[in-house]
Amino acid sequence: MRRALITGITGQDGAYLAQLLLGLGYEVHGLVRRSASAGLARSRLIWLGIDEQVKLHDGDIVDLASLVRVLDRVRPQEIYNLAAQSFVQASWQQPCLTGLVTGLGAVNLLEAIRISGLDTRFYQASSSEMFGLSAQPRQCETTPFRPRSPYGAAKLYAHGMTVNYRESYGLHASSGILFNHESPLRGVEFVTRKITCAVARIKLGLQQKLRLGNLDARRDWGHARDYVRAMWLMLQQDSPADYVIATGRARSVREFCGLAFAYVGLDADDFVEVDRGLLRPADIDALTGDAAKAKAQLGWEPTIGFAEIVQEMVEADLRRTRELAGLGSDRPRACLPSKPTDSRSSQTMP
Repeated sequence: MRRALITGITGQDGAYLAQLLLGLGYEVHGLVRRSASAGLARSRLIWLGIDEQVKLHDGDIVDLASLVRVLDRVRPQEIYNLAAQSFVQASWQQPCLTGLVTGLGAVNLLEAIRISGLDTRFYQASSSEMFGLSAQPRQCETTPFRPRSPYGAAKLYAHGMTVNYRESYGLHASSGILFNHESPLRGVEFVTRKITCAVARIKLGLQQKLRLGNLDARRDWGHARDYVRAMWLMLQQDSPADYVIATGRARSVREFCGLAFAYVGLDADDFVEVDRGLLRPADIDALTGDAAKAKAQLGWEPTIGFAEIVQEMVEADLRRTRELAGLGSDRPRACLPSKPTDSRSSQTMP
């Protein structure tokens, strides 16, 4: 039985990745940071019905000693680093924390692997936010990076150090430059879940308006289930490399709103308002990925379309909102985090 260690296992991507690996017969371990909200953090694993199948270990991505201890105990064949302070908006308010967790945390894990001498394969969760203000209409592995947020800059440092450890120490270390990917397990601080939660509440008469920032920002949105499959495929290759993972088509926040409201029979224009206080200090107008390399070398392609993603998220939030409002549901109750988390035990858009 192969063993995998996932940092950020209680986040959206970590939970779906754990589910995938369990289905492939892996023994799955996760690194979690002890906190008062540890029970709530496990809610995504509970939602997927895998909470009791994964083995969790106390540790912190910013504590090298704890990482060395966990690696010595687990001795995984594969390590997936999904831990980060991953909310872009919050990275302007917490630039030092973002650099420490999102950037230096990855280096701590790489150094722990080097110190331990493990024969393991390493995956780093890089981000399309590293491209930032790109001059190219579609971004691929050779597109120059120009991050526009502390989060993007921290991710770029982690990405560069992953390449450095691969080339300097011969580690099987790969990076997935993932474009935006969503699901019902996305945190409500992210714009997509903010939209689908509001749609559910407005449909059920519990909310009147939805206030958003830049409605014209465009992102290449895929589904997290598709994207974690790409992570696994990268570590099955004989040689490590970096891959862009994307659908190749960008949609605007306005389009996302339109589809979400239309799904419940409402017109987004009647409910959505622009709040300039929600605009970022420096925004990115559009990001669109070119995943040709992943298709050619990994055999990876997205399987879940944009409309299907929106529909699944709206349906899930309708169920959750009915439960929380006591309106009845046949789905077991499972609450997800309702505010931004420091996702050292978890993983944006505007």
